[in-house]
Amino acid sequence: MRAYEDWVIEAETRGLKISEVVYQSEMESSQQSEQVLFQRMHKNLEVMRESVAAGLSGERRSISGLVGGDAAKVQARRKAGESLLGDTISGVIARALAVAEVNACMGKIVAAPTAGSCGVIPAVLLSVEELLQVSEKDLLLALFTSAGLGMTIAERANVSGAEGGCQAEIGSATAMAAAAAVELAGGTPRQTSDAAAIALKSMLGLVCDPVAGLVEVPCVKRNATGATIAMAAAEMALSGVRSAIPIDEVIDAMGDIGKQMPCTMKETAQGGLAITPTGRRIQADFL
Repeated sequence: MRAYEDWVIEAETRGLKISEVVYQSEMESSQQSEQVLFQRMHKNLEVMRESVAAGLSGERRSISGLVGGDAAKVQARRKAGESLLGDTISGVIARALAVAEVNACMGKIVAAPTAGSCGVIPAVLLSVEELLQVSEKDLLLALFTSAGLGMTIAERANVSGAEGGCQAEIGSATAMAAAAAVELAGGTPRQTSDAAAIALKSMLGLVCDPVAGLVEVPCVKRNATGATIAMAAAEMALSGVRSAIPIDEVIDAMGDIGKQMPCTMKETAQGGLAITPTGRRIQADFL
């Protein structure tokens, strides 16, 4: 069972980025060329860009009517210069909502690492791209960094809401986005580890309680809050803030917490927000 620490040590020893270690390892295990791997990642990046644009248009609505148009509202306030959070973070929120809305409206997204958490990584990386004017090659490398952490999480714990609660979906995406953002901003391999740990620690215990069993409420807005946590974790790590608990131990803790969660809190719509009076009314109206 590979630890993220292994990626960090190898990257530090060889003077490489986490992303370079990850894609070289994938080349070896998959017997595919660097060109093929980057072409595949480029397709993912293009879908991410397209889903952001589609969601920001404000034209989509889910079948239930619960989701759609909120990303455009945040974007409009941002463009008007009225955001309380500043241009970058308001952009992160708008983009995360946009992609999650596209998913809820049955549009095309990249499951990163799942469909329910699809908005976090594109929101963070495309916002950092806008802020720092990084190259597309750097974006692709950052996606390999997030993929490396995602593989570690999937192996050591899980990325399934049905198995581990929303901490395994939005939490994992938040950690993956934080690590990728650090690398994109020029951080060290060790700092990607700290950012991921800080981010995931902030999401431990998050339950999966979809109202009416739909990946809409509270899922869409959780993508936005997860993306902002990723940015906060990246900022702390880049500033030299360390995580007292290493990322691999945080991942293991997440896995243990997921096992201890009752089934009612794991995507069954039998607990949490799903069984509030309003949640039950929404379910009755929809069904």
